[in-house]
Amino acid sequence: MSSQRPNVGYFCMEYGLKTELKTYSGGLGILAGDFMKGVSDGDYPMVGIGLKWKQGYVTQTLGDEGQIIDAFPNADFPDLEDTGIKVTVTVGGKDVVVKAWKVPASAGVKDLYLLDTDLPENDGPVITDRLYGGDHIKRVQQEMILGIGGVRFLQAANIAVDLYHFNEGHAVLAGIELICQAMKNDGCGFEEALATVKRDTVFTTHTPVFAGNEQHNIDYMMDLGAHLDLTEAQMQRLGGTPFNMTVAALRMARSANGVAQLHGVTARNMWAHITDKCDIGAITNGIHHGTWVDDTLYKVRKDPDALWERHQALKGELIDLIAARQGVTLAKDKFLIGFARRATPYKRSNLIYQSGQALRDLLADGRYQLVFSGKAHPADTGGKEMIMDLVALAEAYPDRVVFIENYDMTIGAAMTRGADIWLNNPRRPLEACGTSGMKAAMNGVPNVSILDGWWPEACRHGINGWAIGDTQVPETVEEQDTRDAEFLSQVLIEDVIPTYYDNRSKWIEIMQASIEDTYEPFSVKTMLDNYYKDLY
Repeated sequence: MSSQRPNVGYFCMEYGLKTELKTYSGGLGILAGDFMKGVSDGDYPMVGIGLKWKQGYVTQTLGDEGQIIDAFPNADFPDLEDTGIKVTVTVGGKDVVVKAWKVPASAGVKDLYLLDTDLPENDGPVITDRLYGGDHIKRVQQEMILGIGGVRFLQAANIAVDLYHFNEGHAVLAGIELICQAMKNDGCGFEEALATVKRDTVFTTHTPVFAGNEQHNIDYMMDLGAHLDLTEAQMQRLGGTPFNMTVAALRMARSANGVAQLHGVTARNMWAHITDKCDIGAITNGIHHGTWVDDTLYKVRKDPDALWERHQALKGELIDLIAARQGVTLAKDKFLIGFARRATPYKRSNLIYQSGQALRDLLADGRYQLVFSGKAHPADTGGKEMIMDLVALAEAYPDRVVFIENYDMTIGAAMTRGADIWLNNPRRPLEACGTSGMKAAMNGVPNVSILDGWWPEACRHGINGWAIGDTQVPETVEEQDTRDAEFLSQVLIEDVIPTYYDNRSKWIEIMQASIEDTYEPFSVKTMLDNYYKDLY
């Protein structure tokens, strides 16, 4: 392997490049999209592998009777370039033809390929039909196309890869393919082949929630052929029983990383019981300036008046978007709190809903406004219940609280530029990183956040944003929620809202510090440089 920037094969299930390309569901995809845009900007030696989804991720709207409606319209992929390369993966005893498309440079990337099974040569259900849809069987089929098909495509295209990077456990079957190739081509045994693959593989783990780390019954994995030439015992040696994709990746990689410094600690504790795993470090995520940061605002950041004027213009654009999408017009001169996350219980999007009468009274008095957005996984009833809590709050305060339906990159960009503060209140330490907070911070929208994910690395309380509470984690979820709700109410009532209304010069200083403290340290360039220096 070259000592100067190895050529990396980056495997990920989803990529968030732009709203129109339905190749993403949430934070993992947005991070991967920013990653590949940064690779293009800096001309780093890397090729990305993903899947071309026929339907992409769920669209999520509210019905006339208040119910959540999930839909899966076909995705549109304009201007994809046909590589002319097809490979075959045997799935469940049947040969499946896999075609590779190249994402055009107009999407901001240089070498990103999407694998497709929606071809006339294949009969039966389309494997690459829906991102995170279907059952466990379909998921393994899709991961076979990503991992096994991805390795075979790179080889068929004569793209030399020095190092394989699995971004989440979805890509781990690429390691199975590489082990089997080493056994066949080098005539070595399993352990020697594993050691060979381990030298050239790294892994990034994202999800600090056990339920989010995918696992499968080895029986159906072997029925599908995901094991290739490995025995059941060898599969168990890698991923255990049931076969855990994260565990297998930790045993196939020479090193791994979490996506924030605190998350690295969390991941090491989480997987401490796993034997024969690689070390787990931490490389904090970063964001792509060109996608998320308003260039005009950044240019005028040192001029307090111009900075405030530009922020007000961006706030007006957000208010216009809300009016167009939801039919509600918020007030430009009232404090506006933004919150947008995947709707799942540990992110607690409804915590402010539970933060006491004093905060509710300020809302009734029109002292602040709230704008929420986010999607729940179609099968996540808890996440959908949280959305309905937010919708109920919006119905109770129709001119002050809004839930924007069908969250996407366009909404995310408008909210992280146009809100007055960015709220984040997960249950520490379950937030892996939280890059939306970085986007807000770089746009002069200070964070008000639990000290989780990336925020402990950046927070200077009262100087560039605010912390909600402290680093202590009570023994029970109930205690944690009660305690954090009280801290949230306290910091908003005593610090944040009074500063906004009563000390404009101080507020603008906080905006400026937010930009200066985050723009370079949490950029995608800094992140990529750290990957090449510390992981690759």
